[in-house]
This record gives sequence, C-alpha cells and structure tokens, in this order.
Amino acid sequence: MNTTESRGRRLPLVLRNPSFGRVWTAQLLTQAAGRMFQVGAVWWLIGFAADGGQRGLEAGLFLTVSTLPAIALAPVVARVVARYPHRTVLAGAAGVAGTVAVPTALAAHAGEPPMAAVYAVGLALASCQALFDPCLTTSVPELVEDADIEAATGFELSTQSVAGLGGGLLGPLAVDAGGLATVVATCGSAYLLAAVLVLSARFADSGPDEARVSDATHRTAPARRTLREVLAGLPFIRRVLVCFAAANLFTTAVYVVMPLYARGVLHSTGSTVAALEAALGAGTLVGSFTGARVPGRPTTVGSVCLAVMAMALGLPGLVAAHVVALVSMAVAGWCVGVIGVRFVALFQRLVPAADKPGFFAVMQALLGATFPVSSLVFGTLGDHLTARTLCLAQAAGLLPVAAVLWWLGSRTEPCGRRTSAGSTAARPAPAGEAS
Repeated sequence: MNTTESRGRRLPLVLRNPSFGRVWTAQLLTQAAGRMFQVGAVWWLIGFAADGGQRGLEAGLFLTVSTLPAIALAPVVARVVARYPHRTVLAGAAGVAGTVAVPTALAAHAGEPPMAAVYAVGLALASCQALFDPCLTTSVPELVEDADIEAATGFELSTQSVAGLGGGLLGPLAVDAGGLATVVATCGSAYLLAAVLVLSARFADSGPDEARVSDATHRTAPARRTLREVLAGLPFIRRVLVCFAAANLFTTAVYVVMPLYARGVLHSTGSTVAALEAALGAGTLVGSFTGARVPGRPTTVGSVCLAVMAMALGLPGLVAAHVVALVSMAVAGWCVGVIGVRFVALFQRLVPAADKPGFFAVMQALLGATFPVSSLVFGTLGDHLTARTLCLAQAAGLLPVAAVLWWLGSRTEPCGRRTSAGSTAARPAPAGEAS
C-alpha cells in the first residue's frame, strides 16, 4: 500500500486527481481561446483592418475593452463566486462564452465584421473569463488536498503561459490563413468543450450531503466582509498588489508593443508575432513550474525578477534583431511565471478561506486596472513613436517598481501558517526563508 501511495504521489497532480485535471484542462481551453482571439484580433487590426495612421490606437482600444470586465465586474464576480456552486459558475461562464462566439463566427464568414462587432465579442469573452478565473482560483481547495495546494497553484498559473503559447501562436497564424472568422469559430468550440469538462468534474461540496452542511454553515457563519475590509486587514498583501499593479502598467504594454515591433521594426508577418507570443508563453510556462524552486523570500525573488524583466524588455529597443526579441520575450515570460507562482501560493496561505472569493476577485481587478491605461497609452504612443522607443520606456518604468518591492521585503514579510481552524495566520519570515 505504501509503495502504491508513493508511486501515486510521484505522478503529476493532473493525473492522480482526475477532477482537478479536467478543471485545469477547462481553464487551459478557455484562456487559450481568449488569448487566441485577443492576439488574433490585435494582429487583424494592425495588419489588415485598421487605418494606417491609427493602428496603435485601434489595437490599444480593443485591448482596453477586453480588460475592462475584470475591473468593472469585480464586486459582482465576488458575490457570484461566494453565493453559487463553483462548478455551476465555471460551466456557465464557459458555456455563455461559447454561445456568443459560435454564431459570431458564422456571421463573420459571410463578410468582414465591423469594428464594433469585434469589440463587442472581445467584451463578452473577457466578461466570461473575468468570472471563470477567480472562481477557479477559489475552488482549488475543493479540488485538491492541502498538501497539493502549491502544486495546484503552479498548474493553475501555468495555464496562462500555455494559453499564451498556444493561443498566441495560433491567433496570428489563423488570421493570416483564414481571417478573423476562423479564430472566433475555434474559440467558441474551445469554450463549449471546457463547459463539458467542468460539468464532468467532482468538487468537494458537489454532493447533496456536503451541500446541506455548507448551507447550515452559511446560516451560522458571520456575514462576509466587504472587499474594502478584506484588503484593509491585509496591509502587506495590499502593498504588494499595488506594486504589481504599477508593474503591469509597463509589462502588459508588451501586447501592444510586440505586434507594432514585428511590423514596424522587423517588417515581418503574423508568423513573427506568433513566434514572439510563443516565446513569451514558453518562458512563463517554465517559470510557473520552476518558481517554487527559486530560493529566497517572495519579495526578494519578485524584485530581482522585475529588474531582470526590465532589462529583457528594453534590450530589443537597443538591438533590433529577431533572435534578440525572441530571447527577450522568453526571459520576460520566465520572470512573470516565477513571480506568479510564488506570490499566489503565498496569498493562498495568508488569506482566510472566507475572504478568498472577494480577495481573488479584487486581486484580478487591481492587477488588471492598469491594463486599459497601458493599452491606450502605449497604443497611442505607438502611432507617434517607434516601437524601439516604447521598449526602452517599458524598461525605464519597471526599475523603480523593482526597487520599491525590494524595500518592502527589507521590512517585515509575513509567511503563512495554517491555524487549527483551517484559516491562515501571519508570522515574520526569517531572513532567507522561502515562503
């Protein structure tokens, strides 16, 4: 028996836990579909549809529309995730996204869709994804044992990199091959398959007995805290989130700068955009699975990774070459993956279970709040400045954020430890301890 359990423990989590494997695959499909549509639509706007003098503005406006739901719907998402069964929420979000995408693809085959329709589909898909992602993050303890939370977090975060690798690679290539309609049809099919996979998975509270216990607990439990109260009680995490929100103002600009760089500096087609997206996604994937092995406290690791990312994003501005751009995207992606797995694992342990639905919705909204600003600013600047200058601006903006995060780590950094009630308490981290 011990030998069997030992062999089972050595298997990847997605294989020894079929339910988590199905839900993780569903997240992979939804994020890859969303990323494929986003990258494909941006390349369609820059390479085919947008007016020559407004390519950056059109792409920035589309990315702004695609990121607004994560911010505007954060309070609604928190209430829905806290109130309804997570399996129902996840399957419903994926199903609605597929229902929107498939008819749109059929209509697009009849002719080139208007700009407004592209923006509307991007808004709808982003709204569904804004509900799906924090709900899955909150559902992790319902799908895995406590000892597997960090491994599950690594797999969950890796979906963003795999999505960037798959969706980012296929999006521009599909646009070059079959137009935007092909991209939308593929995305719709992926969303519908994801809904089926979620419905086939078993969550810890999906049975009738567990549901009755959950209802009784809900009736006797104190009222949930507001989103402001959740963040007010977590000052260290709040400061870290503000740092990463500031960093995102410059890092997320890569999704506008990258296609502008490929077209204006490298004078390439969608295949180059696909290769750059794939390099970014592959780097993030490697970082997601190796982040837990990087020594040091989270703030130390995070500040160093931000500094390295600044150098990686700025290098293409100094040296214009395909190889340099590809290596820079891979290094930047690795830094993103490492930062993500270290800090989300820390948050999973520090945030009390009752506050997780609200916290992760707020986290997604706060980190995404700068994305619309970044997209519009860098998109507009891209119509007036060269893409190489934009690369250097990204690097210059990240360095002060890295310094602030390092300063935060020099003060008291909490590490999580489980209490007997299953919540999380904070304690000071000894120097050099990895959380």
